[in-house]
Amino acid sequence: MTTPFPRIPEFTGALYTPARFEGEVFDLEVEGKVPEEIDGTFFQVAPDPQYPPMLGTDMFFNGDGAISAFRFKKGHVDFQRRYVMTERLKAQRAARASLHGVYRNPYTNDPSVQDLNNSTANTNVIVHAGKLLALKEDSAPYALDPVSLETIGLWDFNGQLTSATFTAHPKIDPATGDLLCFGYEAKGEATPDIVYYEIDAHGRKKRETWIVAPYAAMIHDFAVTEHYVVFPLMPLTIDVERMKQGGKHFQWQPGLDQLFGVMRRDGDGRDVRWFTAPNGFQGHTLNAFDDRDRIYIDMPVTSGNIFYFFPQADGTVPPPETLSSNMMRVTIDMTSSSSGLEMTALTRFACEFPRSDDRYMGQPYNHGFMLAMDPTKPYDEARIGPRPFQFFNQLAHLNVVTGKTKTWFADDQSCFQEPIFVPKSADAPEGEGYVIGLCNQLAERSTDLLVLDAQHIDEGPIATIKLPMRLRMSLHGNWVPGNVLSAA
Repeated sequence: MTTPFPRIPEFTGALYTPARFEGEVFDLEVEGKVPEEIDGTFFQVAPDPQYPPMLGTDMFFNGDGAISAFRFKKGHVDFQRRYVMTERLKAQRAARASLHGVYRNPYTNDPSVQDLNNSTANTNVIVHAGKLLALKEDSAPYALDPVSLETIGLWDFNGQLTSATFTAHPKIDPATGDLLCFGYEAKGEATPDIVYYEIDAHGRKKRETWIVAPYAAMIHDFAVTEHYVVFPLMPLTIDVERMKQGGKHFQWQPGLDQLFGVMRRDGDGRDVRWFTAPNGFQGHTLNAFDDRDRIYIDMPVTSGNIFYFFPQADGTVPPPETLSSNMMRVTIDMTSSSSGLEMTALTRFACEFPRSDDRYMGQPYNHGFMLAMDPTKPYDEARIGPRPFQFFNQLAHLNVVTGKTKTWFADDQSCFQEPIFVPKSADAPEGEGYVIGLCNQLAERSTDLLVLDAQHIDEGPIATIKLPMRLRMSLHGNWVPGNVLSAA
């Protein structure tokens, strides 16, 4: 590589300097003890650009998807890391240069790649029907072999996918193993169409339902309960004419309400209802459930735009310290004729990347695990510099029924990546298990994988798994039990 990465925050520092490597480490060093009952693989993916941006600047979300696999067995952990060999990455490697312009704007790409799929496959990874699916919400998934991490290619579920897009946040129905998923901009760039799918554990499509939103906007995550599907539209809208002029895919609209589209899982979409809340930024779904008359959705909500890279039309982005953020319970009354809803704060602290016990997806539950930010905790700015974007300095456990929380703060130079929850056994009580996640030591420029007792998260890690390299900030990942992979 003959061109350096730009010296801007998106490509520098311990969190965002590209790592750009593939490889394996057998039997990672462990401090403490990894419980032997933890048997399976933690897959996660990071946007890790192979080449400097073609336009000289870019955003974090536009990096090439690099998948990490941490394989747990009998108290030991092995590590693999490989790039998803997307059409986009193969073209860049052939040219030895970036060929792509503005994030999710194909009109700004080099003419040589105009006809190639634009996906970076960098947002989430999940195993379904024997394949590891690398997900990016502007495209069909990429399928990989979950053992070798070899890329198979774009995956349309053997011709069953009829939409142009597919979510990065599918859910798995714990009762059936069905993949519950959707696509927005489902008929192409800036279209308001949304599709909902249910695909069984063997990869056969069981349900396909189409609706049209009031306008085209980002729907990063969604919620599924026993009887309903909920699509939260952020006030980040899409305009194809703006894109054709070289503009950003998304633009914040301060005058728009949040929208929540609700439809019955067993319906045809004609009964969809749209509920509203004041302008704000919805985060990722912790969990959701219903009692038929009411729907309850737990998700972080911020009072304004936290995506500084998608400003409003005049370029305005609110200073982060002016925004409030909490885990909210969104309550939607399906018996009411009103389009309003209720939001009740479940935490007093800002949080994101929430996870629940996946065995209780879509059902009443108690326990949530998440990243949290406490700005009053010490931070070594003299050594590290200003706090970077996505800086969360605590791991947190929230009991959504009692309201009790427990948090763990590492030190003044560490921050965390998205945690996952691993049950102690297949039949363990809800929330009994382990929280596993990456921790970045910013001053030391190193990365550890931590294992904590989920019910005693405030006591810190019971095992610290040392990586002999620094990993770039990642996005999402999932746990796959060992018996699932052995049966694949």
